[in-house]
Amino acid sequence: MQRRRFSEEQIIAALREAEAGAKVADVCKKYGVSDATYYKWKAKYAHMTLSDLRRLKALEEENQRLKRIVADLNLDNQALKEIVSKNF
Repeated sequence: MQRRRFSEEQIIAALREAEAGAKVADVCKKYGVSDATYYKWKAKYAHMTLSDLRRLKALEEENQRLKRIVADLNLDNQALKEIVSKNF
């Protein structure tokens, strides 16, 4: 997976600069990104604050952890079903 050049905090700061009145072209030039990248960021992070972003990251991490737990339990369940079916 490609390493990100900008953190989410930096992306939000760039979006806030443009919202504050700076021209999009100037913000893009300052951060060294294209207009398309700026608008992609805007679509993803438009109305987020830093606290919202931190909460989203925490929820994503918890979701990944829970998915791993469900996958492990599913594997155990299938293994037990195979063992039970072979004994009878």
